[in-house]
Amino acid sequence: MAAPAASAYWENSRAPRYSLLFVLPLFLLYETLGAALAGSPGTVGVRNAADVLLKTPFLIFSGTRGSLAFFATVVAVCIYLVARDLTRSRDRLKPRMFLLVLGESAVWALVLGIVVGTITARLLGGLGALSAQAGGASLDQMGPGTKLMLSLGAGLYEELLFRVLLVGGLAFGIRRVTGAGRLSAGIIAAIVGALVFSAFHYIGEYGDPLELASFTYRAIAGLVFSGMYLVRGFGITAWTHALYDVYVMVL
Repeated sequence: MAAPAASAYWENSRAPRYSLLFVLPLFLLYETLGAALAGSPGTVGVRNAADVLLKTPFLIFSGTRGSLAFFATVVAVCIYLVARDLTRSRDRLKPRMFLLVLGESAVWALVLGIVVGTITARLLGGLGALSAQAGGASLDQMGPGTKLMLSLGAGLYEELLFRVLLVGGLAFGIRRVTGAGRLSAGIIAAIVGALVFSAFHYIGEYGDPLELASFTYRAIAGLVFSGMYLVRGFGITAWTHALYDVYVMVL
């Protein structure tokens, strides 16, 4: 009985009805914290860069209502995908599943914190060297609320941009164009996505100085998260990334 139960959990935890609903609280927490901290000293303009990039088209076409339009679009897409998945699976949501996936995410984040933290310490001399700067404010100058907001935003928006859209889109495109198998397409997409993810941290006015050690570290981290996304899905990967950043930046 244990093996079928484990297999069912493995499959169901990836399904939109659990994966997307599991991400919604992360989305709401980040946006709520961002709104609450908007007027606080030292937090003006401090947002996750992937968040800004994803919202820019909505801001261009909708002006000041761009953020609201983005929020409504994300919620609507999630509701549609969850409803379609529930209809197809004819399954009833089990609250216990959300506790299980949260527990799995916390374990993965702790494991990554130990493993990647050790690599970071050897490459860069400490975790603090990797902390991203946003809006001209260094991590040490930010309050706990701002650090928490950035941690949640990294887990949510970086996974949405670089894993769901980039890696997922690349894997799908490679399979359709070349006829490659799921594994081969996934490996190629994960490698390309990891390199793009790492390079993203050095672009723009507030990008970090380009260094081989930090680029390599971020590429490895991107590869790990890409592999996790392909194997475990968006929800667990987003929460793992967010909790890992909480461990590093807040705790």
